[in-house]
Amino acid sequence: MFDEYGIPRGAELDEAALPALYHYVYCSRAADGVDDAEVGRIVGSAQRHNLARGITGILVFGSGVFFQWIEGPASQIQELIASLHGDSRHYDIVSLSQSEEERERLYPNWDMEKVEAEDIRLVLQDALESAEDKNNVAALTRILKQLDSGPLDSLGRS
Repeated sequence: MFDEYGIPRGAELDEAALPALYHYVYCSRAADGVDDAEVGRIVGSAQRHNLARGITGILVFGSGVFFQWIEGPASQIQELIASLHGDSRHYDIVSLSQSEEERERLYPNWDMEKVEAEDIRLVLQDALESAEDKNNVAALTRILKQLDSGPLDSLGRS
């Protein structure tokens, strides 16, 4: 049997061969006017800029909610996190996970996938159950309320 890296189970893993990757996972609410076309522009820009910086990941968008996993060199991810927090196209940013580990990339190619709100809802409900920060709890509650407030394909603030 093989593990998720294709290495035979029980074989020793050469830790030096795995890169140190920083990952950041967050969710947020889309600002008024952010639609599928704008999300397409965001993805196109990310694909151009992130490749040179060694950043990969996924971006999920549905019902006015973003969910993103990014991974790469710590310094590059920290710069990207700072720019994400200054981006007016979204608000109620909730950090779900971040750490640095020696491991394979989970998303070796940048990819954007639009999914239904239920897929996002499950992730956000899990995050809410484990959230300890009161600001994150409040933001996650608002995001989940937005998902429950209208048609699944509605965009922006409700």
